[in-house]
Amino acid sequence: MKLLLLSSLLLPCFSLSAAAPAFKDPKPQRYDITKRASEIDPKAKEHPEIGFVFADKKGAPQDIQHANVDTRVAPQGKLVVWLMGYNSTLFEKVNSYGLHAIQVHYANKWFGMIPGDRRDDGKSLGNMRLEVTTGMDSSDLCDIPKPDSMMERAFQFVKWLSKENPQGKWEQFLNAKKDGLDWEKVIISGSSHGATSSARFAKQVKVDRVVCFCGPRDQLDEWQGYPSATPENRYFGFSHVLDTGWTGDHYCRSWEMMGLHKFGPIADVDISAPPYANTRRLITNFDVKGDAKRAHSSVTPGKAAAKGPDGEFLHEAVWQYLFNHPVDQTGSSVPQDEDCVKDLKK
Repeated sequence: MKLLLLSSLLLPCFSLSAAAPAFKDPKPQRYDITKRASEIDPKAKEHPEIGFVFADKKGAPQDIQHANVDTRVAPQGKLVVWLMGYNSTLFEKVNSYGLHAIQVHYANKWFGMIPGDRRDDGKSLGNMRLEVTTGMDSSDLCDIPKPDSMMERAFQFVKWLSKENPQGKWEQFLNAKKDGLDWEKVIISGSSHGATSSARFAKQVKVDRVVCFCGPRDQLDEWQGYPSATPENRYFGFSHVLDTGWTGDHYCRSWEMMGLHKFGPIADVDISAPPYANTRRLITNFDVKGDAKRAHSSVTPGKAAAKGPDGEFLHEAVWQYLFNHPVDQTGSSVPQDEDCVKDLKK
């Protein structure tokens, strides 16, 4: 494994978009908005066969969606669409960068539904991810129509927000025809399987950038090597080296299949500093007491993340880099790592 060691100074790594409409909020504040997907779009349906329901057996809502924007911060004109459970700490951070953010209800509990003989066939995981994110008929293992896809539910949520929270100027993320999102203004992001679904979606739909925490990984699937609608330099990844996705060669495999080695070596953020030679592959090796589960969740803001003696997060600069580093600033290409096993069937 080749790592990057740097001692460069911490520099601002983002600039505001000149095209972003300024907020004109008479009472600037951070808005925290929730709404059930089933209340926004009457076309939205449940799919219990893959655990995609509006309420659990006790009646607790399962389709609550979250949106946050801080009108006290100059806007960048970009929207983070988060494909995982709501992370309030992460949303506070991206809002502080001038980014809007939403978390949508989509079919993310289907892993156990795939038959064992299909899970490692090289196609089924990616095909199901594509169907549940786009609504395209891509998998014979599920039937997710457009209104129940991540793509459509994100659009319906933003359209609703543009009316319910005019202070946030959410309408800027609608396309010219107002029949979908302007995905080139979207940062698609997630952790674990949410990171993997983000990357799979970005292969199909061009987005502003992709931020993958502890991912992507789809074991033996081949989609990571497909041509990408989103340019390769717009994918960013961050993982812990004790995460089983790393120790099992899944992350390094996916990163190289996606071409990220063309933009710099792997950077250990604990012994280097921004801008990490403009690389797209970031890792950490901070002490998690050998706990692989903590390692997996430690790269996102939260209880498992690295903190200093003062209780402050140690990876603040990393998170800023992932969401804000100019995509046209890239590192030098490096060879693929001979220690990373690509053919995991052997």
